[in-house]
Amino acid sequence: MDSLLLDVCCGPCASGVIPQLINKYNITLYFRSVNIAPKQEYDLRLGSVVKLSKHYDLPLIIDGTDYVEGHKQWLSYVKGHETAIEGGSRCTKCFEFRLNQIYDYFKTEQFDKFTTTLSVSPHKNAELINSIGSALSSQYLISDFKQNNGFLLSVQNSKKLGLYRQSYCGCEFSIND
Repeated sequence: MDSLLLDVCCGPCASGVIPQLINKYNITLYFRSVNIAPKQEYDLRLGSVVKLSKHYDLPLIIDGTDYVEGHKQWLSYVKGHETAIEGGSRCTKCFEFRLNQIYDYFKTEQFDKFTTTLSVSPHKNAELINSIGSALSSQYLISDFKQNNGFLLSVQNSKKLGLYRQSYCGCEFSIND
């Protein structure tokens, strides 16, 4: 089985993606969601990812970047797009940032493929996410995890596993959207 580095935005989304991949790949979870604000929200989401990795007995890499420094990098990357509508240019910049981060890690390790859980959300444009990932590498696994009831599975699994389920995408600009 090929090895897969899976960028995880949160436990609930991953809970809908892992069942779709677990029989096809040796999965390692990767968490670096420094776009999430405030820090307390980041910690809640990280806690659910840790719980999920233990449930499925999957390795979890928590990027060692200092949250404050990482969030400053993310804010700098999306600068000028703060007031863009949800799903607009700010989200595109965020997808680029996240996928560049996992790709940088992927290049230094021994994985066959990489992808992200982001496409499980009905609010995320899988075609856009896949175009960004594919532009980085042919080793990017193109996916639309919301297909075949992936999002519904994420809702059901996160409830069953008692995972913290957030009410917004993650960044401080999406809180009120």
